[in-house]
Amino acid sequence: MTVRQLSLPELVNGLLAAGVPGVGLWREPVAEFGLQAAARLVREAGLTVTSLCRGGFFTAIDPAERARALADNRAAIDEAATLGTDTLVLVSGGLPPGSRDLAGARERIADALGELAPYAAERGVRLAIEALHPMYAADRCVVSTLAQALDLAERFPAEQVGVVVDTYHLWWDDAVAEGIRRAGAGGRIHAFQFADWVTPLPAGVLNGRGQLGDGSVDFRWFRSQVEAAGYRGPVEVELFNDGLWAREGHEVLRETVARYRAHGR
Repeated sequence: MTVRQLSLPELVNGLLAAGVPGVGLWREPVAEFGLQAAARLVREAGLTVTSLCRGGFFTAIDPAERARALADNRAAIDEAATLGTDTLVLVSGGLPPGSRDLAGARERIADALGELAPYAAERGVRLAIEALHPMYAADRCVVSTLAQALDLAERFPAEQVGVVVDTYHLWWDDAVAEGIRRAGAGGRIHAFQFADWVTPLPAGVLNGRGQLGDGSVDFRWFRSQVEAAGYRGPVEVELFNDGLWAREGHEVLRETVARYRAHGR
């Protein structure tokens, strides 16, 4: 997503040229390129697919809408397995229209996980709950803290359901260090993502993630905490940023790698 202006072949070539060994993929460009073709492309390039994004949106009350969401998540699990990744990132969903029931929405997430986790486990895929900044609670994700994500994940075996540690969404939380320790002790850190927090936020706030080093996030602190908790997996850089998307993609990719080396290692 950081360089969504690149086609999948362009992205793969750019990653190989930059010495980056893996890629986190999103479902939409994979579907556009073709699932089997995408799987073959990354496999033949020798790249690891670190995660697939995204499943989720479990909070609907309407039975038909809920059934469609579960079917779409089963499809996402199958896609992850085909791509060779063991991690499907979940954005759990916001409040249904007219609802103010946060607790009820979170319980519907747990119900959905109960249906999907065994299905995913049979296919070698883990579900990774991503907590989003509270500004997204109404429309995108009622799971706003790492503690809330863990409260859901810990109802299931760690090899089935874990969490994402995303610096953009968690940097502000004074309890995040304890959450990281708790996640690590349970073997539940399934993904680790970098993006910076810069202000002012753009209209709509969705595409406001900053290039590494441009904002308020202490990436080395996060990395030290996650590694102390036992995580040894990949670090993904995931930037939603209209300014970056308007630039030449290979230039953005090279810049991102350089920023990661300067601020995240």
